Amino acid sequence: MTLKKYVATTGTVFAAMVLSANVAYAACATDSLPGSMDKPSGFPERALTMVVPYGPAGGSGQVAQAMAKAVSELTDVSINRDHKPGGSGTVGMTAFMASPADGYSVLEHIDDAASAHALDSARPNPAEDLIPLVTSQITFSQVYIRVKEDRFHDWDSFVKWVKDQDGKATIANVSKEGSMERVTMKFITDATGMQIQQISFDKGAPRYGALAGGQVDALFEQPGDVRKFLDAELFKPILTILKERPAAFSDVPSLTDAGLDFDPLYRFRGFYVHKDAPADRVEWLQWAFQKAYCEESYQAFNESKFMTLIESYRDTEGSRELIDTTVAQYRDVYKTMGLEVK
Repeated sequence: MTLKKYVATTGTVFAAMVLSANVAYAACATDSLPGSMDKPSGFPERALTMVVPYGPAGGSGQVAQAMAKAVSELTDVSINRDHKPGGSGTVGMTAFMASPADGYSVLEHIDDAASAHALDSARPNPAEDLIPLVTSQITFSQVYIRVKEDRFHDWDSFVKWVKDQDGKATIANVSKEGSMERVTMKFITDATGMQIQQISFDKGAPRYGALAGGQVDALFEQPGDVRKFLDAELFKPILTILKERPAAFSDVPSLTDAGLDFDPLYRFRGFYVHKDAPADRVEWLQWAFQKAYCEESYQAFNESKFMTLIESYRDTEGSRELIDTTVAQYRDVYKTMGLEVK
């Protein structure tokens, strides 16, 4: 597999985007925002806390670290990351909702928050019960195998091998039923007739380690989260869950190539504050997190994680629109799957 320096793709929901590292720095989404903003009544007078509902090694941990660094570079305000993994994000969400609504706590979360609300409306709605500060990553998923795998080598041979295993084949995935990963795998197994055991991991590191160590046969993940394994030529993708191949993975079959006819679901990550936080503090946090998206360190991070293959930026209103669309999409999917939507 050759990872190309240029990137371009199309998706069914999000517009195409062509960026090189230099172009990203020269013309970024929040360049029109002011370079500085006065702190409201001295806020923040101490470090912020960023609650991260996942472990530090996975995609959420990586984006939390990168955004905290960028905000601190921009504002000189320190951010302490508090990782609270468990329950596919529910442990961290519960802890955050119980914290004071004073603006000193922010939440990193992913599309799991939207899908959880779609299944059960009693769970927090990230577009209404929280204020989205920024969505800073939107990406697609792939299926990975080991480079040195000798039982199969591409998507077609993998599907054939799995079918021959009588349900004993395994793939590492997240644990939450109804998540983007689990729903997508159901689409794939229904379409191909594969029976494959999904081995659950809430944390990224053991999930990747399971494939690297041979404890599972494949891995469902996003490309940026396993970039170091791709660069080290330990993992390789055999299916890209997009309608068309992105140029960075031009030799990997897409859904269309594999004869899979469903609309891809996307992983998105963003940052939130309590809806009852003081309005002037929310305004400053919106500026800080949106402007930090265009900090050179954050742009370099997104570039390194394939996060420029799909337009990754949404401001507060754009994030709300994205969440509302995602909730409606998942509710339709869950009803089709026969799940009880509350």
